[in-house]
Amino acid sequence: MITHIDENGNAVMVDVSGKAETFRTAVAQGEIHVGPEAFAAIRDGAVKKGDVLGVAQVAGIMAAKRTWELIPLCHPLFLSKCAVTFTLREEDHTIIAECTASTTGQTGVEMEALTGVSGALLTIYDMCKAIDKSMVLGQIHLVQKTGGKSGDFTFPLQKIE
Repeated sequence: MITHIDENGNAVMVDVSGKAETFRTAVAQGEIHVGPEAFAAIRDGAVKKGDVLGVAQVAGIMAAKRTWELIPLCHPLFLSKCAVTFTLREEDHTIIAECTASTTGQTGVEMEALTGVSGALLTIYDMCKAIDKSMVLGQIHLVQKTGGKSGDFTFPLQKIE
């Protein structure tokens, strides 16, 4: 059943008014591949625009909080938690971003976690584009979610191609 389309084919926001409020959480990840020079500058805090990961962390949290303004049919949510973290993988010059979002409400926070990761990765690109214009963002996906009518979800362990 497609829930964002009414019987006349019009786009609609899903009616969640009859759903119970439950605690919900979602974790999303994504990555950005950068060149060796950009990776070293990020790792060493030497990017001229400033602390790339610090700014990207705040950007990811801000993006998650404003998901409803970016994705047309998302509900505005009050997030009780939002955190963005980074893992630097030296061997392939990759930065992995992870966003965790939580709320107690009538709809899930998957889109908020995914938007948080996307905002963080885009900020890294923006702050480093003078060093490396060939950066590649990818592998953005839901790692896990809990709560809600559809229950819990954990991303299968096989590698994303």
